[in-house]
Amino acid sequence: MKSELTSLFDLTGKRAAIVGGTGVLGGRFAHTLAAAGARVIVLGRSRERGESVVQSIEQAGGTASFEVLDASNRDSVVRAREKIARGGGLDVLINAPGANSTTPFEDIKDEEWQRLLDVNLGSVFRVCQEFLPLLQARPEGASIINVSSASSGPPLSRVFGYGVAKAGVNNLTQYLARELAGHGIRVNAIVPGFFPAEQNRAILTPERLEAIISHTPMARLGEPQELDGVLLWLSSHRASGFVTGALVPVDGGFSAMTI
Repeated sequence: MKSELTSLFDLTGKRAAIVGGTGVLGGRFAHTLAAAGARVIVLGRSRERGESVVQSIEQAGGTASFEVLDASNRDSVVRAREKIARGGGLDVLINAPGANSTTPFEDIKDEEWQRLLDVNLGSVFRVCQEFLPLLQARPEGASIINVSSASSGPPLSRVFGYGVAKAGVNNLTQYLARELAGHGIRVNAIVPGFFPAEQNRAILTPERLEAIISHTPMARLGEPQELDGVLLWLSSHRASGFVTGALVPVDGGFSAMTI
């Protein structure tokens, strides 16, 4: 019985690509999928950071490689897709790009507004569209997992542009679930609460941190490894083969809290 349950989350022989795999959460995702047996492709703009993640995975006994990808540039996305395609299709695609800003609504300029929308939302659209042939190449089905945020709604202070873009990620996830189900591709989103990461470092002042924790029933921030379970569940067709269009909160109860 134990081995049967363990096999639900066995990704041996699967190929997984992580956009934003050089970040705190993306890097954790890469390690987790590799530990489950997947051949991981880390995608990001920094070769130095990407190769560091790959080296760490290989030292732990996993299999990984790195490809340069600027998800805000379609030509870069196409080049990465062509390189990945030489090794076959993809079973799992994770979109974990992220850029934040504390600029309030009344002060946001067009350039910053467009950057926030493009990095957080446009990148997900662009990668899903260009990587579609790689996902369609898996006759047994494939999984897209987008990374959203608790700031996607209800609205939070100090993350206006980021929150709007992540709300778009939620909606895009559900639209893609509808559009791609006929291709055997499931599309879901993980909606993390507050986890220490680069894009939220600027807003986690002591006062802000106190407010967040007071609004979180579990009264603490999340730890990156606490996303492992939902990641493996959504990655495995055996474990979540009838799950698509889901927005899964992992937030210590933050989204369930009112007053």
